[in-house]
Amino acid sequence: MNPDFSSKHPKQQLYLQVAEKVIEMIDQRNLQPHEPVPSEGELAKLFGVSRMTSKLALEKLAEQGLVYRLPRRGTFLADKGEGGAIFRNDSANLVTTAAEKKKNKQIALIMPHMSDYTSRIILAIEQELQKHDFDMILKISKSKDDEDRYLQRLMEFGIEGVILFPQGRKTCSDQMLRIKLEQIPIVIIDRIFREVQIDCVYHDHYLGSYEMAKYLIAKGHREIGYTSNAIENITSREERYQGYIQALLDHGIPVKKDYIHFRDEPCDSNRVNEMDQEQMQFISNNSEMTAVMCGDDHVAISTLFTALQMGISVPEQLSIAGFSNIKLSAFTPVPLTTVRQDTERLARSAVELLMKRVNLSKEKHLTIKIKTEIIERKSVLDKGVSL
Repeated sequence: MNPDFSSKHPKQQLYLQVAEKVIEMIDQRNLQPHEPVPSEGELAKLFGVSRMTSKLALEKLAEQGLVYRLPRRGTFLADKGEGGAIFRNDSANLVTTAAEKKKNKQIALIMPHMSDYTSRIILAIEQELQKHDFDMILKISKSKDDEDRYLQRLMEFGIEGVILFPQGRKTCSDQMLRIKLEQIPIVIIDRIFREVQIDCVYHDHYLGSYEMAKYLIAKGHREIGYTSNAIENITSREERYQGYIQALLDHGIPVKKDYIHFRDEPCDSNRVNEMDQEQMQFISNNSEMTAVMCGDDHVAISTLFTALQMGISVPEQLSIAGFSNIKLSAFTPVPLTTVRQDTERLARSAVELLMKRVNLSKEKHLTIKIKTEIIERKSVLDKGVSL
């Protein structure tokens, strides 16, 4: 048997097409209840698909009660009446259900948290999807388990595509790989997985941080520190740190270990206006620093309030720079110089790329970098020395 999956239901998920074929086989072979159904390996070889695809097909049939699966023994036909005639209707129902779901024209957006930054992304993506006549399903994943569970449910739901802002991971999750194998359109935003070829759109964190360090150097600073939440497999934090290091090296400025601080505890965004013990210790131990770059605006604002409460004037004694340009950064006691991330352009690029995949674009995976820009306010002192 050599079925042509592409011609019958070109936009139906591959595992559903395989499930249809299994139902046809059951009917054609007149299998009786409790007789074995072809295994995952047999289906994969027969239809030229992956074992993951055939496994998903059998799991789908098991969910519908058409078959049952026994560990280490195989898959068997469920007892659903005389003979196998009922499966003709079940096949039609399977196709109808998938078709009805497809009519919804829904795209899922999965975000790791709600913040000023992510809320701007959510709003911009929803506006972009509306231009393409798509509705948005929003899920907030508070953990990696939440993220995996949402991806699994959405895949079963028959969603048109997924835009994912993933949790901090070193590698791509099994659920992401399953979605990729099933050829469900997915675009990763603001993260990148280097070991897997998957579409992603993210801000150029490295260049943004490099340009900020270069900006501080142009303002005459040579004793420049760096403070951030722990990297924790989050590529954006890693690239911002790398941008800082490379800028110093390129300008002949020694990298001092004492000037680099990764927090033991994440910065509490609800308490950034209070004295922070970690930031206080970092500042106290490095009195020769004239400027400090921060991995994000929350850390920068916490550092700014801590310095002021220590009696250190900003920017006269210590210049502070952030990254992200959250709304609060413009309203601190000393308005914060920071790096702006263009959330509107990020959203537009992500939706445009996803629409290409929804419309069956065959070009290779794309990685799109969105440029950042420095927003100059009052927290950096110009020492009067240029490059």
